[in-house]
Amino acid sequence: MLETSRLQARLPIEGLGEPLYVFDSIGSTNDEAKHLADEGAVHGTLVVADEQTTGRGRRDRQWHTQAGSGLAMSLVLRPASMQATVNSLAVIGALAVSESLSKRHVQSWIKWPNDVIVKAGKLAGVLAEVSWIGNEIEHAVLGIGVNVNPRSIPQFALEFPASCVDDAVGKKVDRHELLFDILRSLGSWYRAAGSPALLEAWEQHLAFRHQQVILRNAQTEMRGRLEGLAPDGRLRLALDSGEMVLVGVGDLSLRPIDSGMD
Repeated sequence: MLETSRLQARLPIEGLGEPLYVFDSIGSTNDEAKHLADEGAVHGTLVVADEQTTGRGRRDRQWHTQAGSGLAMSLVLRPASMQATVNSLAVIGALAVSESLSKRHVQSWIKWPNDVIVKAGKLAGVLAEVSWIGNEIEHAVLGIGVNVNPRSIPQFALEFPASCVDDAVGKKVDRHELLFDILRSLGSWYRAAGSPALLEAWEQHLAFRHQQVILRNAQTEMRGRLEGLAPDGRLRLALDSGEMVLVGVGDLSLRPIDSGMD
């Protein structure tokens, strides 16, 4: 179980994690954080659950966290500028997870736009949801789900293989310490939202760069070589025809044709 007293003793980190709401079980940490934000919760408010029963990822995909198996957390953020776009917030979360893995000597990549993968498969997902008032961001909720131990790996068929932190590291990882490291990195990158440094870090961590990939949804499919990122975070894809296109996030999913990583 996650220990509230242990979390409270170390938070906030980088202005994140206070106030803190810890649940033994919850439907969705993002839904709870959105409710708190609508009620006026301050920047940095953190919702954490030991079990999440109706969590979701991008394209409304289910993300269930069994009790004691992973990290399910959501932050209320109140960006001071438009530089903190939905895409950049999601990337900040993914980079934070990736850097926390690097600290544990695990190489990881960001599978565009916001999944964190290791060689064995996906172990984390990020979902950023923004509430607007006119052209102004009122608040954002940044949800991060991490598979920590083997019980967190879904047992049903997935579009992309799944893994967990314990398997990647080769030993049991303390969930509290992992959460602290994610918040520390996240807070640092949050200050860099919209900067060239953030785009550079994202591209350096981009999975399947210079490899053949498939981008598809129910209506369309594109095949080509993933060349990197445009300045606005769109994917640069060299089609088999030779045409270079820029692809926005939308509801597209990305899969490698060749599973190797550079």
